[in-house]
Amino acid sequence: MRGFLYGIVFTIVVLLAGGFFYLKKGYMNTQADIPPGAIERKLAMGAVDASTERHAPEAKNPIAATEQNLAEGARLYLNHCAGCHGIPSNRESQFGKSFNPPVPQFFSDAPDMPENENFYITKHGIRFSGMPAWGTTLNETQIWMLVTFLSNVDKLPPSALKELEPTGTAPAAPAAPAAR
Repeated sequence: MRGFLYGIVFTIVVLLAGGFFYLKKGYMNTQADIPPGAIERKLAMGAVDASTERHAPEAKNPIAATEQNLAEGARLYLNHCAGCHGIPSNRESQFGKSFNPPVPQFFSDAPDMPENENFYITKHGIRFSGMPAWGTTLNETQIWMLVTFLSNVDKLPPSALKELEPTGTAPAAPAAPAAR
């Protein structure tokens, strides 16, 4: 029986050492322009989901989904999130698609996680993903405004949608120099 247990321990040590060698010697491809493999996706996303569920505090969203709050959330979203997560006129952000795994495009697929988990991810970010920790830039009220906005992204009032419209026009091309 003792030999069997030593065999199990030896196998585990060899597997761990082999995994360490595989990672340490650079055999794992970390290019962002190729999709991660199925095992990596399953493990990484499972870890993110489990960590978020474990660490997100049980908190109720203190921000009501009023037209004014949704418009303010839209302004915050446009300034901090839209470049990666898209807007109604650009539902599939090319910048967001350049990440692997691709960034969620909220105007094509609204977030469906509980608000406390959305708050947690927005505040603390997701390591190794490109999702920043907005808690260092935005206060908790602003983060809750974003969460309220995201929870209602598929039923926004006209005032909030107006905030998401591109503003201004492209700068005019410089005039050709006058002939002398």
